[in-house]
Amino acid sequence: MLTKKQLDLLEFIHKRVQRDGVPPSFDEMKEALDLRSKSGIHRLITALEERGFIRRLAHRARALEIVKLPDAMADKPGFAPRVIDGDRPDSIPAKSKQVEVAAVELNVMGRIAAGVPIAAISEVSHSVAVPQTMLGKGEHYALEVKGDSMIDAGINDGDVVVIRETATADNGDIVVALVEDQEATLKRFRQNGSTIALEAANPAYETRIFRDDQVKVQGRLVGLIRTY
Repeated sequence: MLTKKQLDLLEFIHKRVQRDGVPPSFDEMKEALDLRSKSGIHRLITALEERGFIRRLAHRARALEIVKLPDAMADKPGFAPRVIDGDRPDSIPAKSKQVEVAAVELNVMGRIAAGVPIAAISEVSHSVAVPQTMLGKGEHYALEVKGDSMIDAGINDGDVVVIRETATADNGDIVVALVEDQEATLKRFRQNGSTIALEAANPAYETRIFRDDQVKVQGRLVGLIRTY
């Protein structure tokens, strides 16, 4: 049985993964649960891992996977089971169930920088199978990530991000941004009046500020695929 804080944290992580495709940061978890320090989050994460609800991925910043949910959450409307892929038998806990879901083939449209922007690539390099539950309405495409500027958002070099095509974004969304019609980059979007900030999720990279006419949103992050 989970404590209220453990259940609150698991539900918060689940909602953020469903919304953004990546787990929240420890700072975001601390703020959401109104805790004074991140050490409390570490203890809750450890407890959830010991009980088989989440799995931490070694040597990867902020990489968490939800492997099962308690009945109280799984019965909620809109819940879609998280599928855990992997060749190792221990990749699926003994008490969880494998779930077969429909897959959609998405074109991987080259690579995108999560660091210093690189030239936008529009040619299809290959395709990738994406669970139908990851996709909603609209057109989608995938991009391979190059760089480490979004590592604290759980996005690593070599990951494949799933993008829903859109020309608009809300503050805090992780987007594909086209800068001055020449450079594409994956960053967190924030607009204040006539300026747009493209924020990295790595303290080694500075936030870049542009006029709103210099940035075009090409899509919003909805999922992430990692190969081991």
